[in-house]
Amino acid sequence: MAALCEGYTLCGLVPAQTRSCSGLRGIEEERDSDHVIVTDSTRSVTLYKVSDQKPLGSWMVRQGQTLTCSAVYNAKTGEYVAVSDNKVIRIWKEEDVVLDKAFKATVSADVWAVLCAQGGEPVVLFQRGAARLMDSLLSAPQQPIEEVLAQDEAIRWSTSIVAETQQLVLFTTELKGDHFLYLHRLNPNSLQRYRLEREEPGLSPLSFSASYKKKHICLLYLYPNGHVYQSLVSVRAPGAEERAEALQLPRSLLLSLPVGGELLEAASAIILDDAHIAVVGVPHPSAGPGKDFLCIWNTNFQTLQAGKEMAGKLYRQLWSFSNKLFIPHGKTLSVIPFACPESSLASALGKLKQAKTEDFKLPALVPSWNNILHGEKRQPPKTMETRKTKTQRRTQSTPSLTTDQVLELIKTAPAEEVQKEVEGLLSRQDLQELQPSLGQIAASLVSRSLADPVFYCPNTLAQLVHTQCLCHSVCPDLLPLALEKKDYFLCQLCLQFFPDIPEAITCACLKVFISLPDVDAEKLSLEPESVSFMETLISTERGQVGLQNGFSPTFCEKDQSDGSSGQQTRGKNRENTQNPPQPICPVGVHKAALINEVLQTAYSDTFLLPHLKDLSSQHVILFLQYLQFLYLQYSQDVLPQMHSFRSPSLDQIMDWVCLLLDAHFTVLVMTPESKGLVMNLQRFVQSQVKLFYELGKLEGSLQELNKMKVKKDVGQYSIEVIELF
Repeated sequence: MAALCEGYTLCGLVPAQTRSCSGLRGIEEERDSDHVIVTDSTRSVTLYKVSDQKPLGSWMVRQGQTLTCSAVYNAKTGEYVAVSDNKVIRIWKEEDVVLDKAFKATVSADVWAVLCAQGGEPVVLFQRGAARLMDSLLSAPQQPIEEVLAQDEAIRWSTSIVAETQQLVLFTTELKGDHFLYLHRLNPNSLQRYRLEREEPGLSPLSFSASYKKKHICLLYLYPNGHVYQSLVSVRAPGAEERAEALQLPRSLLLSLPVGGELLEAASAIILDDAHIAVVGVPHPSAGPGKDFLCIWNTNFQTLQAGKEMAGKLYRQLWSFSNKLFIPHGKTLSVIPFACPESSLASALGKLKQAKTEDFKLPALVPSWNNILHGEKRQPPKTMETRKTKTQRRTQSTPSLTTDQVLELIKTAPAEEVQKEVEGLLSRQDLQELQPSLGQIAASLVSRSLADPVFYCPNTLAQLVHTQCLCHSVCPDLLPLALEKKDYFLCQLCLQFFPDIPEAITCACLKVFISLPDVDAEKLSLEPESVSFMETLISTERGQVGLQNGFSPTFCEKDQSDGSSGQQTRGKNRENTQNPPQPICPVGVHKAALINEVLQTAYSDTFLLPHLKDLSSQHVILFLQYLQFLYLQYSQDVLPQMHSFRSPSLDQIMDWVCLLLDAHFTVLVMTPESKGLVMNLQRFVQSQVKLFYELGKLEGSLQELNKMKVKKDVGQYSIEVIELF
């Protein structure tokens, strides 16, 4: 699932007095992904190292002169190219201090932009639609430039793309309400004009974005009504008959973004990969009418993957380089890293469950279409056999009713008779062929249980869930019924085996589990493995203070010591090392086992957060205390690793901590008893940061060792010194 990471400020902005312009003319990637050149709307070009958030160089034209297009970097020559006052082309290198003393040439027509695609040469695009390679133009700067566009036609957007061996220049124009796309092929030289389909009267595209894939140019454009269209243009050279007139450019509706009943004014959409686009200035679907959001949408599944509110006014500008988004807002240019993993239905709907070890794998009981069509047989899994009761084994030798007969029986028969017949049905060897019918049986049992309070078959429902042929979508009332009946064993099974539980139901389970008194919870009969894991975890005695997963209490105390109290703090650290405090689990064993099932349930952050806000402050603090306990226990060297069945991972624990802090930040800040808890969680985060910092240094050392060439002939005696930075 796509995600927006924590952003940071690259530089400040000086917006124009009209506040309709961010003050930036453009941003271009420089020598690598960590360097960009920023051109403001007046006189200066600045080179930034993104990771250090600092400028490496800046160049400025004289007072009275203006930069009229974004500067670009020519990787082949190591030179920068910009245009001032529409006609003066300036070329300089990083060591040049004064821009006015560098090379400059005046051309015979006004320039719209200088374009330089990665792996290509700089191309000069003139305002009247002509294009020239930079070297060809500078060989005769005053050469005549033809006019390609009509008299009132004006360029609105442009870019350059290298497709295989061809260098392409794309630009869009507007003429009396009509919009056109020009595709200029430089090798061989050809020009093709396409007409864009009209949208609603008076609506013009707000932004364009283009990418190359599968021998086609993919053009993405956003309209004020929130419609995002995609058009595909072939990169092959057109025939003679195609050059005569503008061709109609087909389009397809990619997304219909929510605009809140109003037309967009300052919005932009750009392509991130084949399945994701970034959108700025469009209202967040669940955050009201505000438009100060940066979002990532999955175009394959029409889902919002990530969203981030941006402070300050947004402008119709957004750039993307090497998994980083550059967005001006207010008086700031921010850099926001993002991640777009491979698009799949599972990632679009929520996080996937993951087994903790390779030895533990849930059997895939739902057959493939090949199995159904070609009749491939499969033996029932061993896990089902181990859960059969003696009664089930006896029923194997007696004939059982058909599925239709069992469904009729469920409507009127007593619970004992229904349970007996369903057990007989589940004991059949052809259970794989009965999978569609098992969902009908479960739904019928649940329907009668809801209509008749006296009727309830917990063992039968548990056996149906154990078959792993059910899911929440097949029987959506099963888990709510288990909560209503206080059948927590059945709740646990559903949380284990259902991959599609909605976030609202997950939070409902969490509320019930947290509210459950420990005295009542200890009387429950739950999965033995989950209870055994918690018993072992709670009874674990700390033999030594380990530094696993980056956390050690004494390590954090040491980091917070200052110069005036250093000796006293070091003394306390020695005492703590000898007698470390034992973490105490704030809930009972059975209650913790139920909460662990919630921690491992698949979810989507966007849909889970609103429901988490319904938790009371007492429940939030108790939940955070339990998560803190888990983290402390997971940080010890003596943590038993043999319990892989249904044990939450460290990543899942930290994810839930972050979710709770996001959902109840104000409550936690204002609640006095949560102060110490929040400070402890802050130390956890600091220790994790230190861990990854040390791992980064170790990675660099190993990379240097890997680069070293091993000498084959070292002689009879040699001494080799390896120096690590």
